[in-house]
Amino acid sequence: MNYLWGGMIVIGVVYGALTGNLGAVTDQALASAKEAISLCITMAGAMAFWVGIMRIAERAGMIERIAHRMNPLLQFLFPSVPRDSDARTHIATNMVANMLGLGWAATPAGLSAMKELKKLDARSGRATDAMCDFLILNISSLQLIPVNIIAYRGEYGSVRPAAIVGPAMIATLVSTGAAVIFIKLRQFVAHGN
Repeated sequence: MNYLWGGMIVIGVVYGALTGNLGAVTDQALASAKEAISLCITMAGAMAFWVGIMRIAERAGMIERIAHRMNPLLQFLFPSVPRDSDARTHIATNMVANMLGLGWAATPAGLSAMKELKKLDARSGRATDAMCDFLILNISSLQLIPVNIIAYRGEYGSVRPAAIVGPAMIATLVSTGAAVIFIKLRQFVAHGN
């Protein structure tokens, strides 16, 4: 990937020099750098707020209670994962963070869930069925509040940055529905039930 981006930059600079637009390339590079820093500051603020909310919820025991309430859903999706496994709590945390559009907060929980799921199977070097199912579900990422997109739209001057909530909810409901159907079909075929 570094070679791809590096090559594109070199080609752009060389093309700008050959066509007499090197000044425009330099101006645009500086403007883009400034815009990138501004976006990072905006996203850091949104990230700090929502990660803080997740930490408060975690320390108040809300995540554990949500994970407990999600047990029927988790049993349906991950029947091979024991009820007392820490993987369930991490999976629930990941799912809640994704529903709130907090991919950066979902990632640590997702990594912890994968580690716990791996402990349940002694086979080395292979992903377990539960790990694959979790990955599929995580990628589909049901989002009720797409915080990232709302922050991006706000940063770039959208009059109604939250207008994306409805379409995002519909799109992620469809993708998550497809993921659940795929997971259950895979489990049906794998276990012949």
